Amino acid sequence: MNSLQQPGRTMSSTRPIPPRVAFYVLASVVVSFLAASSAPTPLYAAYQAEWGFGPLTTTLVFAVYAIAVLTGLLILGKLSDHVGRRPVLITAIAAQAVAMLMFTTAGGVGELLLARMVQGLSTGAALGAVGAAMMDINRSRGTVANAFAPGLGTASGALISGFVVQYLPSPTHTIYLGLLVVLVAQAIAITLIDETVTREPGALASLVPEVRLPPTVRSAVLAAAPVVFAVWALAGFYGSLGPALVRTLVGSSSAVYGGLGLFVLAIVAAASVLALRNTRATTVMYTGIAALISGVALTLLAVATGAPALFFIGTAVAGLGFGSGFQGGIRTVMPLTKAHEGSGVLSLLFVISYLGMGVPSVVAGWLVVHGGGLVPTAEGYGAVVIALALVALAALLLRGTGARTRGVAVAAGAAATGLRVAEAEPLQRVS
Repeated sequence: MNSLQQPGRTMSSTRPIPPRVAFYVLASVVVSFLAASSAPTPLYAAYQAEWGFGPLTTTLVFAVYAIAVLTGLLILGKLSDHVGRRPVLITAIAAQAVAMLMFTTAGGVGELLLARMVQGLSTGAALGAVGAAMMDINRSRGTVANAFAPGLGTASGALISGFVVQYLPSPTHTIYLGLLVVLVAQAIAITLIDETVTREPGALASLVPEVRLPPTVRSAVLAAAPVVFAVWALAGFYGSLGPALVRTLVGSSSAVYGGLGLFVLAIVAAASVLALRNTRATTVMYTGIAALISGVALTLLAVATGAPALFFIGTAVAGLGFGSGFQGGIRTVMPLTKAHEGSGVLSLLFVISYLGMGVPSVVAGWLVVHGGGLVPTAEGYGAVVIALALVALAALLLRGTGARTRGVAVAAGAAATGLRVAEAEPLQRVS
């Protein structure tokens, strides 16, 4: 088994798939898992019509997935640091394939919830392992890919599922069977790539859920956490309430419209990751916060005035905020991790993400039914996201002030002793 190489350098390959190609195979796993997670979004209307449930059940189905991902991340997120990336990934892909079969045979809300649970657990197990494996191969490219691939997967899953629902027969079967074929191909490919990390003792102990950060990343995680939570709360809004809200604004029951809001948000987020990948991480995070606030404000204005075009413009701006904020958070934290800390720290970032996505969505679903209805709930949700973004801005400003104060103190001490020091950036830049 190969040992871990220096960051940014690939390993010699002893298996048929070389490391450069293996990197893209691993990225495709993130895309397919996140595509599978967003695929049910355009299908909710069909499920509601067939099984007769309301908005609260829709958000519950959405929240069950987020809770299951959290559980998978907390219990299995560090496992690949000990047993290797490939065993965890192959097992997670197999479980995801089982979830696709469960979706195709679901005959009611109970079976749908169970399928979402299995899907969420397998996704939680996979995210830390596949993300760490990409960084094992190439640290700088892996950092960018960890921010880019989730947006691409979420966007493609929502849009493709919408078209399948609208234009192909048996949509509640077709989309999942198509994903099943992709997962089988990926499982075969994973068996043909090299392991990227050596085995470490402590596999069983790693299954005990705990939130423990290496000292080298604590400050960075505290600064990034509010941003990451805020942008994924926005994703939760589009994943749970978005389809019904878009159809209300547009005045159409088309399934394509049901997934269009989430698609626009996620595809712009993915594009922004590539566009800003060489920009300083601090700047990327500030850009994300500003775009998040303005985009959500435009979206709320569109909801209040019933303007579909403005809604999608606001969604695109908010997508820039989503991609920039998430990328900035990952690029702030992950370059500071050591070899066998990667999957654990990345899993913690995804725990924060899915808390942001799941908790507000459940509250929103309850308010749609027992509060003021869809539009007032959407307006309240948007206001909460803006408030979270302002909290994130305050956290970043405080960290930057603290870093500058420490820098002045170090420089003063160095001047007193005749030493020269270089000023450090508050947040590490990754090219």
